[in-house]
Amino acid sequence: MNTKIFGLLGILIIISLVPLADAQVSIGEKAIQKSVEVMINPDGEVHIKHVVRSSNLPVDLELIYGTVSNISVINEQGEEELFSMIAGDTVVLLQPSNEELVVEYDLENVLVKIDNVWTWSFRYLETTTFIIPEKVDLIFVNERPVYLDDKKGFACHGCQMILEYSIDTPKNVEYVNWGDQEFAVEIATFAEIENFDFRQPSKEINFKVNDDNQFVTTIIPLELLWGPYIVFLNDEKANFHEYINNGTHVWINIKPDTAGEISIIGTTVIPEFPIIAPLAIGFLIIMMVPLIRKFNLR
Repeated sequence: MNTKIFGLLGILIIISLVPLADAQVSIGEKAIQKSVEVMINPDGEVHIKHVVRSSNLPVDLELIYGTVSNISVINEQGEEELFSMIAGDTVVLLQPSNEELVVEYDLENVLVKIDNVWTWSFRYLETTTFIIPEKVDLIFVNERPVYLDDKKGFACHGCQMILEYSIDTPKNVEYVNWGDQEFAVEIATFAEIENFDFRQPSKEINFKVNDDNQFVTTIIPLELLWGPYIVFLNDEKANFHEYINNGTHVWINIKPDTAGEISIIGTTVIPEFPIIAPLAIGFLIIMMVPLIRKFNLR
């Protein structure tokens, strides 16, 4: 009998020594969330806000992964509520409440700045809204560009992504003069750009990028060069994203893994001669036909 008791005590002691994070402890029901909001400031600081629906039972709220600090739980009246941190501070145990609860905290060590690009490997399966710094109008989700324009942020559903963005990206403006027209080609990147060239006969724009692993976004007037497009890096076909066409310009993005020459080739280019020239020649021919006939009759 004593042997059985000591054996049971031994099992309980072993279980108590298992780290909570590894045991994936769940005490309450899963919290039902009304909303999840991620707010990022220009310095890369992250603040999280969960709104949890009311429940008659204790509920577990899984936090977004990172170093959690300054956590608070308040009800709809702005009053603080009791809570417990479990599972290695990755889950909050909320007490039963007849009101919605707001859980807020700061999240550290998630955004990393690499070569002027803020990067976050993010995973959270609840629908999450991101509020991005005002100066950011272009983000990259798994290296795919998303143009925010004047929007303050974006929503991500069941989200697992690599989020990347830059603030105050330098913009290089190159001018192409053709006939009596001037076209502005804009290149937004932290990489050094040189040797910009427009080649009308081969329908292509060329420039050299002197840095690797930098996003390069080229904004091209459609009147100058029309798609579909092909992009080459050092004479080898490269992956790119054509993500905006507002009727007058197209945005083409590439992230070259090495420095070198980029060529953007289209299928239609500005005519070598202005359209008015063929019209004028045709008009003169029409005017001259009666005169030629009259001369022949004589």
